[in-house]
Amino acid sequence: MAQKVAEQLVDMLAAAGVKRIYAVTGDSLNEVNDAVRRSDGKLQWIHVRHEEAGAFAAGAEAQLNGLACCAGSSGPGHVHLINGLYDAHRSGAPVIAIASTEASFEFGTEHFQETNTIKLFDDCSCYNQIASTPQQFARMFQAGIQHAISRKGVAVVGLPGDVAAAPAEESMTASQVYPTHPIIRPSDHELLQLADLLNAHQKITLYCGIGAAEAHAELLELAGRLHSPIGYTFRGKLEIQYENPYEVGMTGLLGMPSAYHSMHESDLLVLLGTDFPYTAFMPVKPTIVQIDVRPERLGRRAKVSLGLCGNIRDTLQALMPQVRQKTDDSFLRAQLDFYRHVQEHMRAYVEDAGQHDAIHPEYVSVLVDKLAADDAIFTVDTGMSCVWGARYIRATGRRVMMGSWNHGSMANAMPQAIGAALARPGQQVIALCGDGGLTMLLGDLSTIVQYELPIKIIVFNNRALGMVKLEMEVAGLPDWQTDMPNTDFAAIAQAVGIRGVTVHEPGQVEQALQDAFVHPGPVLVNVLTDPNALAMPPKIEMEQVAGFALSMSKLMLSGRMDEVLDTIKSNYKHLREVL
Repeated sequence: MAQKVAEQLVDMLAAAGVKRIYAVTGDSLNEVNDAVRRSDGKLQWIHVRHEEAGAFAAGAEAQLNGLACCAGSSGPGHVHLINGLYDAHRSGAPVIAIASTEASFEFGTEHFQETNTIKLFDDCSCYNQIASTPQQFARMFQAGIQHAISRKGVAVVGLPGDVAAAPAEESMTASQVYPTHPIIRPSDHELLQLADLLNAHQKITLYCGIGAAEAHAELLELAGRLHSPIGYTFRGKLEIQYENPYEVGMTGLLGMPSAYHSMHESDLLVLLGTDFPYTAFMPVKPTIVQIDVRPERLGRRAKVSLGLCGNIRDTLQALMPQVRQKTDDSFLRAQLDFYRHVQEHMRAYVEDAGQHDAIHPEYVSVLVDKLAADDAIFTVDTGMSCVWGARYIRATGRRVMMGSWNHGSMANAMPQAIGAALARPGQQVIALCGDGGLTMLLGDLSTIVQYELPIKIIVFNNRALGMVKLEMEVAGLPDWQTDMPNTDFAAIAQAVGIRGVTVHEPGQVEQALQDAFVHPGPVLVNVLTDPNALAMPPKIEMEQVAGFALSMSKLMLSGRMDEVLDTIKSNYKHLREVL
């Protein structure tokens, strides 16, 4: 019997290293589903309850293992993929998405569930085509996978149901994929320019993003030669922070004044593999150098004097012989001392654990950090959960943290945890969820049970859309329609087969987390946190925040805490957390 296109698809995915497809089956996707069933274990079908969750899960798996796949059936099915695909694409996750459609002979007739997949996915993909004949499919699918792994993004291949059922045609071109690992660095002349700048300046700060993740050793060597502090973005934190004697923390909305201070006090700022979006936190006084493997990013966040294209590890390895050892470490010592003081003041937020049904989320986060495995994978919901993860989860060199870094979607943490647990079955997976985010895709708790995934879900239940509430207060608007009823997430978890517990008292938190982390199956810990715990809202006026952070830090360091508190109260209550 001739091989069908659906079977060809399964073989090509398996040959490319894909292990599973996240999808909800139905109508036009049924041939692919059946081909997976008959594939003798080549692929696993993960029956998510919502295609958006499947796309989030695939994005997480792709970030961990290199390539992943999700699928959606005609019309509503593949439309549901879009938010998760936007997130994967903006996070640089190599995902192949199968958008099955109505039969090819119905195209253009406004048939039942018809969509224009080319228009639909154009803005969240690096490859987007539809195979309307079996002769096209294999060639398009190979090109889609090649685009995903080479350009680190989403590739969408539309597949009509009748084409999936048709006899496969052998491709006229290559049917395999080609992972590549080129060396990418600036020219010798450009490296000399960079070295001259580094050698000529004394107060230098390195600010690193996820693009510098694989250059940890090179960063430390460079910082040692320059006596330069190292700041980092949230996404780059766990890759840059560990065993780093030069680190001064994060800047930006979720950060702290130490990194901000170091960057602004520098006379040379070097941006390494970062596309940090908040321009108001970028200094204007120092000379700025930016290095990024994607040259289209150069200069779009700051006034850059020298912009270079290169992989950070390759670039630093080529640069190092030209960088002279500096002897004056006074700038570094001053910034590290400032950072130590900031950390001491931040500990005040965790020494007071809170009270009944108003447990301080900072305290919860510190305990999660303390009890979690050294190689744990954390996923964080956008909003308040990001704040607590950014400030209190520490790097070990083996931990991983994932979030909706660039897209900023709600509801990402739990489905990303599904993808992480399937991709790395030997590692602990902890989802730090907000009550608002978890509610959005609550049905996929059943997916966790169905596939026996030992995910630990920590719900920071503040009974509100906390970050949005602060945004509205900052804008002078009443925080209307941001409150949420006190949902019993533990009872919901128990109902679907997950161990659930609700924590009302601060003294119960540590034991609840300990029990959850040693339990062999999934656990949901519903912690009733303080609804008035404050964090920086993402749409606040940045210039005001940046200046406020620096002035408040100086007051704190001088010990004038009464003046600090009075100033905070008079400059919007929500600004406290910038300290």
